[in-house]
Amino acid sequence: MSHIIRKFLPLTAASLMLVTTTAMGGDGVSVTITNDSIDPIVVTVYDTSVTPSAVVLSHARINGFTSIPVSVMPDATGRASVSWTAVSTDANERRCGHQEGVALADSSSIAVHADSSCSV
Repeated sequence: MSHIIRKFLPLTAASLMLVTTTAMGGDGVSVTITNDSIDPIVVTVYDTSVTPSAVVLSHARINGFTSIPVSVMPDATGRASVSWTAVSTDANERRCGHQEGVALADSSSIAVHADSSCSV
């Protein structure tokens, strides 16, 4: 039994390293999405560097002053572009927010918030 384990362990380790490298998105641009208010919000983030735009974070609840890392595709210059929408979780006093971020470098941070009235 230990002979079989020794035989397949290097192959298993190599496969795991390949999967981990792919999952980490070695070629992506890391962007941190941060709720810059005390109130929780629901956020959707779109990668607008690709056509058509791709959803990278869908209706995620982000508590106050909390961050979520995402990875987006770089454009030809190595930078990324994202847009986001946010809605407050307070049903009695609904607030919204949205914005586009252009030319984001790796390890950029975007502050998201829902502090404007919502259009109907």
